[in-house]
Amino acid sequence: MPNLKSCRVLVTSRSYAQNDPQLRTELESTVGDVVYSPADHPLSSSEVKDLLPGCHGYIAGLDVIDRTALEAADQLKVIARYGVGVDRVDLDAAAEMGIVVTNTPGANAASVAELTVGLMLSLTRSIPNANAAVKAGEWPRLAGMSLKGKTVGLLGLGAIGKQVARRLRGFGCIILAYDPMADTVFSEAYDVQLRPQHQVISQADLLSLHLPVLPETRGMVDAAFLSQMKPAAFFINTARGELVDEGALLEALQRGHLRGAALDAFREEPPGPDNPLLALPQVIATPHTGAHTDGATNAMGWMALRDCLAVLRGQEPAYRVV
Repeated sequence: MPNLKSCRVLVTSRSYAQNDPQLRTELESTVGDVVYSPADHPLSSSEVKDLLPGCHGYIAGLDVIDRTALEAADQLKVIARYGVGVDRVDLDAAAEMGIVVTNTPGANAASVAELTVGLMLSLTRSIPNANAAVKAGEWPRLAGMSLKGKTVGLLGLGAIGKQVARRLRGFGCIILAYDPMADTVFSEAYDVQLRPQHQVISQADLLSLHLPVLPETRGMVDAAFLSQMKPAAFFINTARGELVDEGALLEALQRGHLRGAALDAFREEPPGPDNPLLALPQVIATPHTGAHTDGATNAMGWMALRDCLAVLRGQEPAYRVV
């Protein structure tokens, strides 16, 4: 078995060990050296490139890990993605270099689902605007929309989409879903009606994204997509900002075709202060915080740590991507 005390591990996820210090203790006592990210943001390719030389393991946040960055990895054996998305990792380059890539599927599903439902309620009951008005000395009579009897559309019925459906069941709404590999057993058990994608888009009063970033999904929420949505519908994205054409979304909101939107993900993160979506009162914006709960960060941390150490020990990881 390889001597792990001779290994160096880079950790760039900002929430690693945030809620469970044992994660840090376990890693630091097992390997010889741990390098933590000096930045408070996801790293660029050049920043990753500067940190990778001499590292054997890499517990990675939302960094850009492209071929240029990986060319500096002279010792790297494993990239353990702290989260499920691997679209910012050059999987082909990693495979060519013999670097194992893992992720943490399902670890944050419940937490992202809870945020999704919270954003739906915030939109339909104007909770942020009501809060701001009362604190400003006002007492407005705001007209809300009940979820009961409304149609909620879920694009993606994987781990997170399923958790959203479970929670929505108690609200008495109609749940439609599209997924290219839909789980029919789950759908029948939780009264989820599987429909073609265009029907989910056109019939939903609230439409929520739960899809990965793939060549066929990148930028899918464009002007044509948004024009299919029901007038005065709400749009929720707790998946990835790369799925959305923000200019098209802005136009749909400004002309009133959509009643509102809640966005936990943006194409540029953090979005610039001049991003026009942030100026719209009908837009709720959160800082990609879906997975930032104690339960989710702990689960992701332990899954990433175990797979990182498994590869360094010459063992097969539980959640290999490549």
